[in-house]
Amino acid sequence: MKNKAESFLLFELAGNTYGLPSANVQHIDMLEHVTPVPNANPAIDGVVFSRGQVIPALNLRLRFGFSRIANTLRTRIVFATIHDRTVGLIVDTAREFKTFSGENLRPIEETLTGINDKYLTAVAQSGERLVLILNLEAVLKVEDVQLPPAGTLNLENAAA
Repeated sequence: MKNKAESFLLFELAGNTYGLPSANVQHIDMLEHVTPVPNANPAIDGVVFSRGQVIPALNLRLRFGFSRIANTLRTRIVFATIHDRTVGLIVDTAREFKTFSGENLRPIEETLTGINDKYLTAVAQSGERLVLILNLEAVLKVEDVQLPPAGTLNLENAAA
C-alpha cells in the first residue's frame, strides 16, 4: 500500500477487529437513542441527533451479514465522514487508535487469495490480532445501503 504511516480507529464487530482511517473519523459516542426511519434499508437502524445534526445510523453488524445483537454499555457509534457525507456506524466497541506503517498494511487481494471482499482494503497485524482495514466508500455505497441524500434530513422532519 503506502510507504507512510497511517492512523486508524480500531473497533470490534462480531469478535473481529476492524480499522477505519482516522482521517474519516469525526468522533465516537456511546449509543443512546436511535429514531427508526420507515422503509429504510434493514442495515439502517434509523437516525441519531449529534452535535446539531441528524445523521443516519448504519448497523455494521447487519451491513456485513452478521446477526443483530442487543446494544450494551460497550456499543459505540462512530461518526465518519467521506465525500462531505456523515454517517454513524454502530459497532460492538471502539476505543483505540493505532498507527500502522505502510509496509504493515497488506493489500487484501494479496492476503486473502480468492476472496473478493469489497468492504476491505488491507489487513494489518497488531500484536496477536489481525486488523481488517475498511473501505469506507464501499461500506457506504449508496446503491447498496440507500442512505438519505446529503442535506435531506432536517430538524423539523426529525422532530415530527
